Amino acid sequence: MRVILLGPPGAGKGTQAQYITERYGIPEISTGGMLRQAVSEKTPLGLQVQGILSAGGLVPDDVIIQLVKDRISHPDCEHGFLLDGFPRTVPQAQALSQANVPIDFIVEIDIAEPEIVKRLSGRRVHLGSGRIYHIETHPPVRPGLDDVTSEPLIQRNDDTEETIHKRLALYRAQTQPVMSYYMKLSTNPLAHGPKVKRIAGDDATLVVCDRIFQFLDKH
Repeated sequence: MRVILLGPPGAGKGTQAQYITERYGIPEISTGGMLRQAVSEKTPLGLQVQGILSAGGLVPDDVIIQLVKDRISHPDCEHGFLLDGFPRTVPQAQALSQANVPIDFIVEIDIAEPEIVKRLSGRRVHLGSGRIYHIETHPPVRPGLDDVTSEPLIQRNDDTEETIHKRLALYRAQTQPVMSYYMKLSTNPLAHGPKVKRIAGDDATLVVCDRIFQFLDKH
């Protein structure tokens, strides 16, 4: 089972990715994880990536695609994998298809923007431990203070309303069209495209998880 998981910031992709990988026994592959692994292993591709990053550059799509191909050749991907955070753009999705990287399912978690803003802007973090709270759904015992250390909680810059709206605008412009690309592929009998499903993500985590499982189990 080879899955691409899409969705805007705050849609709960990380949590759902854990459920999917545990249920189907497949690894989660993230762009960041691939880059770090390639650099640490000092492979020829890793050395190339390290040089690009050290110079402050962006890793080209063709290098990312090669990293994906190398990663899915590992034994733990024998029964499939889940791609999280890639492809982010239509050119990346097209490059993935042209490289003949097989994909069975595209799952997009769809969630209303006001709910995303509510979820993310309400998060508070304890920097020392990484513990995460939410002012409405998971508040600390004492407002603004970590339950364990009583140290102040902070709101990360990424979680301010202004930044959230910018992140969502970037997602709509760059990544949302990826779903349209795969939907067109899925309706073209000659393209042998993946099966595509948009999953409502506004409900409780386990409800959303069950919807995803129903889609993946059905095929």
